[in-house]
Order: sequence, then C-alpha cells, then structure tokens
Amino acid sequence: MKKGGIPDRPVQTTPPLDRRSIVAVALSRLAPRLPEFEAEAVLDRAMRSPGLRGAIPETAAWLALTAFARHTFTEYDDLLADGYDRDSARHFVLDDMNAVLAEWGCRRRVSEETEEVLPDDVSEA
Repeated sequence: MKKGGIPDRPVQTTPPLDRRSIVAVALSRLAPRLPEFEAEAVLDRAMRSPGLRGAIPETAAWLALTAFARHTFTEYDDLLADGYDRDSARHFVLDDMNAVLAEWGCRRRVSEETEEVLPDDVSEA
C-alpha cells in the first residue's frame, strides 16, 4: 500500500490484448468447434469490415460469423445472382446457416425475426 492509503496498482503480467485477440476470444466462446482456418477467415472479415470496427467484440464475432457462414456455406450469393432480393435469399438459406452454426457448436441461431440488420459493407464484404 502506498503512502496515504492508496493501494498499489497490480502488476500486469500479460500484455493487453489487441482487438483481433479480443474478438477471437469472443468467437471461440460463440462457436467452440469452429475450425481454426475458418476462425481466421471470420476474424479477417471482422477486422476489415468498417461496420464492425466499433462493435463490441461479441457482436463483431457474431455478425462476422453469420456473414461468413451465409456467403461460404450456402447458396446465398447464387440466389442474389439469380435475381432474388436480399431478404428472400436470406430466407431460403436460413436452415443451411443454422445447420452450419450447430456444427460449430454455436447455441445461438439466426431467425428471420431476430436477424440483425447489417450495413451492406458488413454482410456483403
């Protein structure tokens, strides 16, 4: 204890985590069985998306994860190319997305009622 009753500051034994590391921790809690190479792709998406830079880590991880699943593991982009609007395409891939999330150990699911509205630069990045 310092003079005057002010407690000593604890000594930090580990360096502070950078934003990517913090989002990675949130992602590992969210999807514990997500393969490492796919986790890296999700983290890359979260880090490069202007719409996720200010998001709390859990939100950035979730939005990047769902965008990655939608674009990589569903026919979403093909549906858009075939002329479907974004909402219709999302409706048609919802079950596929939730199946992928379940494989990754994610307990949270995407639904039409609760899906976050994303800026175009987040969902389409």
